[in-house]
Amino acid sequence: MVHSRIARPSGRSRDRHGRGMRSAVTGPHLPLLHTRLDQFDLAVAATAEYLKDLWPNELAGVSFEVAGLPREITPAGGIDRWHVDIPEKRVILFRLPIERLARLHRTDDLHRRMLIESCVFRAVAELLGTDPWDLAPERFRHL
Repeated sequence: MVHSRIARPSGRSRDRHGRGMRSAVTGPHLPLLHTRLDQFDLAVAATAEYLKDLWPNELAGVSFEVAGLPREITPAGGIDRWHVDIPEKRVILFRLPIERLARLHRTDDLHRRMLIESCVFRAVAELLGTDPWDLAPERFRHL
């Protein structure tokens, strides 16, 4: 029996063993797995877009960024959860202090997302010089 070797094109579509690149672990019919970092970024982006829709003139040109940690500890010895730079119109949320220093009464996805949203609301309120509850009063009004 003669074995012939098929020449396969080299390039990025093959790994070092000559096989094709692997597909996602979840398969083609299930959603991709998301990391905590992805969920954090998504919650910040969705909340920022919601607030930009409510306050288009005031938040025009404001950038929302996510960083791991602040560069320095506050003089009182605390760690900031966000930083607002009013002249540059920037809001920076620090993921690790928000996630790790929170004392949630429930540690599930909903409560973690609510924590992130509340931080975005408080940072935007600081940027605009208003109360966080005044940013979306209709959202919290119950019928």
